[in-house]
Amino acid sequence: MKKRIISAIIMILIFVPLLFIGGIPFSILMTLLSVGAMHELITIREKKKEFPLLTKIISYLFVIFASILTYNQSIYSYKMSYQLISFIVLIYLLPTLLKDDKKYNYDINDALYLVGSLVFINISFNLVLVLRNYSLNYLIYLLLITVITDTFALITGMYIGKNKLAKDISPNKTVEGFVGGVLMGTFVATTFYYTVINPGISLAILVLTTLFLAVVGQLGDLVFSSIKRTFGVKDFSNLIPGHGGILDRFDSLIFVILAFILVMGLI
Repeated sequence: MKKRIISAIIMILIFVPLLFIGGIPFSILMTLLSVGAMHELITIREKKKEFPLLTKIISYLFVIFASILTYNQSIYSYKMSYQLISFIVLIYLLPTLLKDDKKYNYDINDALYLVGSLVFINISFNLVLVLRNYSLNYLIYLLLITVITDTFALITGMYIGKNKLAKDISPNKTVEGFVGGVLMGTFVATTFYYTVINPGISLAILVLTTLFLAVVGQLGDLVFSSIKRTFGVKDFSNLIPGHGGILDRFDSLIFVILAFILVMGLI
């Protein structure tokens, strides 16, 4: 627990100042996190089969390139180029010609895994940057949902958790922790939004929206836990002592942001 707390303090001291500064410093941070997240997805897959070095290098370069393209884009103009996606697919399919190579045995499943991982990482992490460009307060609102929900889900589960939420996916998560985290995350984030962002919004709509996002965040956590279980790992990496890897910290936030963008499009 001590190691976990120290790591959390260090993360806060790095992330929060850059979050408020924004601009190029925050963009560089998100680019580094994107590359790290892509590396984690590649690494867990390589526990079963190694990728050709060229495909890994291309993956990291694509992540960096996509982050550069995202800089200064607004939430309404953000899009991934069809030309870029087509190029990505083509680049990853060509190495399937190495399928007879004894070392790599690279096939269509590997190509699809890399394409899916790359598109997912670029959309997820670049949306954090795009949302920061759009509104710092909106991003703080989503961070509050994620952090408060995760924190109180852990605390509630530790003290009163008895009923397993999804024991085959994440044995330590409980129904009580899930409910406690969602309720507290909803309360804190709703209070922030109503007092800081838009006091004129319908409180009922705000509460329901925040509740929905908090639930989605917890479900996102379970999705990533399922991915880790599929590959037989406890964490995506050991980069952050006591916390695991980048994706272990961003799993809930990724789903919360994706759901928030969906809600914005519907309202």
